[in-house]
Amino acid sequence: MIASRFPTPYYAVVFTSLRKVDDGLDYGEAAQRMIELARQQPGFFGVESARDESGLGITLSYWADEAAIRAWKAHAEHAEVREQGRACWYQSFTTRVCKVERDYSF
Repeated sequence: MIASRFPTPYYAVVFTSLRKVDDGLDYGEAAQRMIELARQQPGFFGVESARDESGLGITLSYWADEAAIRAWKAHAEHAEVREQGRACWYQSFTTRVCKVERDYSF
């Protein structure tokens, strides 16, 4: 699903990851919990996510400003799940923070 449009400027956090093969752990439940928690954070606008059969995934979360992103990064449960991701779920990942000056839709 494509996220709604947001008032510009806003910020996008791009999380690109490669999952470990058959990690045997409940990744989906933790990912859903993080989305639920993010939705409760001030400045959160929305999220889009996709993953292919090889385990490559891209999640974009949209935020009002950098302060909202920093607050989310500092959230205790989010920090705990990030550590679990490093230890159990991800072979590798990259996080990028981008400022969106304008967007277009069709």
